[in-house]
Amino acid sequence: MAALKAATEAETMKQAAVLGAYGFIGAACVRALREAGYRVTCIGRSLECGRKAFPDLDWVQRDFADTLAGDWKSLLGGMDVVVNASGALQDGARDNLAAIHETAVKRICEALEGTQVRFVQISAAGVSEDAPTNFFRTKARGDATIMASRTDWIILRPVLVLGADAYGGTALLRAGAAMPFAGLELFGNARIQTVHVDDVARAVVQAASGDLGTRFVADLTEDGSRSFSELVCRFRSWLGYPDWRARIAVPEFAISILRKGADALGWLGWRSPLRTNALKSLDSGITGDPEGWRQRGGIPLKSLEQTLAVLPATAQERAFARLYLLLPLAIGCLSLFWTLSGLIGVFSYRDAMAVLTGTGISQPMAAAAVFGGAVADLTLGIAVLFRRWCRRASIGMILVALAYLTGGTLLTPHLWADPLGPLVKVLPSLVLAALVVLVLEER
Repeated sequence: MAALKAATEAETMKQAAVLGAYGFIGAACVRALREAGYRVTCIGRSLECGRKAFPDLDWVQRDFADTLAGDWKSLLGGMDVVVNASGALQDGARDNLAAIHETAVKRICEALEGTQVRFVQISAAGVSEDAPTNFFRTKARGDATIMASRTDWIILRPVLVLGADAYGGTALLRAGAAMPFAGLELFGNARIQTVHVDDVARAVVQAASGDLGTRFVADLTEDGSRSFSELVCRFRSWLGYPDWRARIAVPEFAISILRKGADALGWLGWRSPLRTNALKSLDSGITGDPEGWRQRGGIPLKSLEQTLAVLPATAQERAFARLYLLLPLAIGCLSLFWTLSGLIGVFSYRDAMAVLTGTGISQPMAAAAVFGGAVADLTLGIAVLFRRWCRRASIGMILVALAYLTGGTLLTPHLWADPLGPLVKVLPSLVLAALVVLVLEER
């Protein structure tokens, strides 16, 4: 009887599908929909990431850029509501904005036409065809496709979304607030508004219920605004750090170099919040109009002060903020150390050979060891720069470093007492690689 009752309840529960369900906003929507009594099907590109976020839920793996309308129809046809929380900030090795924001949305609309499924699109405040970034332009075209479709649609456009999870812009704010010695003045007087991620999720649930009507667009934003520098200062105070004694105005050319470097890293798989689309968005301001949502009868949305009041500023928060600043430096140092080590092995081939043959090793074995070590060092030094290989390369560095230390101890123990410390200096790189392995996390 209990099993029959559970099965009956499952059949009568409303069904929701969340696209991008392990993302920052998507995960919050999953939690809110479950609390509201929905049975949620989660859809994402990575089952590994998804099952880490919600191991007890149903997961469907899909690459949104490649999924056809027929596949979407069979997947979403039985749902009561579909929430599209998928998206990407900028084109890169793992993302194609037009495919995700336009093509995928068009195919979903085709799949949902003629059904009673409500489609809730999470867009972004400030989207338009003439926006300064391709992110906003592709989002605008996707929104236009939805509005022109014959579906039961609602488009919600949040401003800068804050929450307990540190990812993207929220991680950037924490890192900026933890800057040592001096604060950085950026983006002039461009105005920024915020919204709590849980408020976005609650707004999605309210929209999904039908209480607010259908086929409308609304910004999700607090009433007030402030400059980016003021926002970072609020975050610094929230973290419990004292005010900076000095402020440094960052010139435009420095910002340009920074974003071009971050863009280049994007093609290596890194989704840095310092890429062009993010910085241009902050520079032009992130604001919305709260009146449309308020007049619809939408739930009240927290101000920045209320958002920070409900977020815990713990020791973990402060540790993350500092580590977020150090992680890119750690990866860069590892790449430089191992790449130079490999190059030195190549250009000092004869000297390295002499060290090994002097211990009684045959010349062919010494040659193989020197050449193999140089190739391994160069491979690891380059691989660690690629997001998909970074963790594995760091583990490889640990293993190779241990092999070097073991071999050096057995064959050339006198090098431990060498004034230049060739073996001793391996130890910091080993620990640094271990730090990257333990800290590197995307979501």
